[in-house]
Amino acid sequence: MIRIGILGDIGSGKSYVANNFGYPVFDADYEVSKLYKKDKKIFIKLNKKLPKYIHSFPVNKNEITKAILSNKSNLKKIITIVHLEIRKVLKIFLKKNKKRKIVILDIPLLLENKINQKNDKLVFIESKNSEINKRLKKRKNFNKKLLQKFKRIQFSASYKKKKANFIIKNNFTKKNIQNSINNILNEIL
Repeated sequence: MIRIGILGDIGSGKSYVANNFGYPVFDADYEVSKLYKKDKKIFIKLNKKLPKYIHSFPVNKNEITKAILSNKSNLKKIITIVHLEIRKVLKIFLKKNKKRKIVILDIPLLLENKINQKNDKLVFIESKNSEINKRLKKRKNFNKKLLQKFKRIQFSASYKKKKANFIIKNNFTKKNIQNSINNILNEIL
């Protein structure tokens, strides 16, 4: 099985690109929101570590946001708890798809949390900052301060770009993305 990890800045179009490969996608953001809604253990652990902020189950994203914005160490606490569970869910996903030729890993902290493996093919999604900012502002949960906190814990775009085997220049047109994906798949397969 070939694992393709998608890298890039927040808002660069990683999930869009990941979903256009045509192979099973492990979407960590989606899995985290599922954990917040359905996993009582996550709530109990978060409530224990952050009792001032996390009060209700299902875990309320606004409570998470307040916790992150009020104290920089809170983000690390949340990540420590959540990523442990995400690794378990990823293991199940990989086992379920072990006969597939390729799987796509759409995991925001793939490199930072050392989830990638040596043989993974890494694809960096490069987008213009002006496009990224325009797209981020359209998100219903856009919060500039929160975004800055997340960016601080991530490796720089230039570092991720250096680590990547492939670069897709995302100009947010379907044809361009599909051509880039086809070129990558032709080279990998």
